[in-house]
Amino acid sequence: MTATLNPNSSLGLTSRLVNGILAIKPLADLAKHRARTMMIQRAEKIGVPWRQQVETLRAHDWEGEFAAVQNSQLRYPDYYVTSFHAYDEGNLSWDAALEVEVAAKAVHAGIWKDAGAQGDAKLRQSYHDLLQAHLSQPPQDILDLGCSVGMSTFALQALYPQAKITGIDLSPYFLSVARYSQTQSQLQGINWVHAAAESTGLPDASFDLISIFLMCHELPQSATRQIFQEARRLLRPQGHLAIMDMNPQSEIYAKMPSYILTLLKSTEPYLDEYFTLDIEEMLVSTGFQSPKIIPNSPRHRTVIAQVQDA
Repeated sequence: MTATLNPNSSLGLTSRLVNGILAIKPLADLAKHRARTMMIQRAEKIGVPWRQQVETLRAHDWEGEFAAVQNSQLRYPDYYVTSFHAYDEGNLSWDAALEVEVAAKAVHAGIWKDAGAQGDAKLRQSYHDLLQAHLSQPPQDILDLGCSVGMSTFALQALYPQAKITGIDLSPYFLSVARYSQTQSQLQGINWVHAAAESTGLPDASFDLISIFLMCHELPQSATRQIFQEARRLLRPQGHLAIMDMNPQSEIYAKMPSYILTLLKSTEPYLDEYFTLDIEEMLVSTGFQSPKIIPNSPRHRTVIAQVQDA
């Protein structure tokens, strides 16, 4: 049996069946455990020392970084306070934060044949190549929405070294790791903000480019709309919103075996909403021109939308 994730229709039979399985907590827990085990095994098979790297990070005293980034007044959206990526506490935990980098290398190892541990870097490069091809001028002020532990932020800084960059995330744990990595690498010029992407508190028209890297598939559609509206408010005239994420049109997802779909959906609670999202319609209705949508890997796409003239 193969999956029938179709972004332009209601959920297929396989998706509904998988949802029924995941509604049974013991089966959902088993699926999450299996998904996590597979990721660790894949990482160490390709030479990424998952356990060793995580234990090294765990030995660090994180109190200073956490205090420096946390907004203790922030109220977390309901959709965010749930299990993500097989972590019961989702992104609000040290386990999740300390494993982001090794998990990314494991998950992206199989995108291209023989890419291995370099698959993650190749994916980011494919996105950046499209940014440079479709942005007429290098941006001077960049916002990385949902910046996680800063991997996407540091990559944007390397791509546009002259730019001022702000990274926003809802997880103070992720931002603590980002701040630590910045210090370790002796990098400058990045401002970390603990805030919701749909309500950043930043000034109107303050960015030339807003980048969203692998976040939209982790959102309900209502939050995605609010984030696009906030991005429109934050962008200057002629500014761009760029999104890199899973490609619902990819044949890989259409042909995915149901047991793999079960493992995937056990770690991604809003995947159905993402795969049924009409992203072009939502962008246009929130103040953007019709976007360019370009596949940048066998299973990912880049979406680039310029603000609509007022």
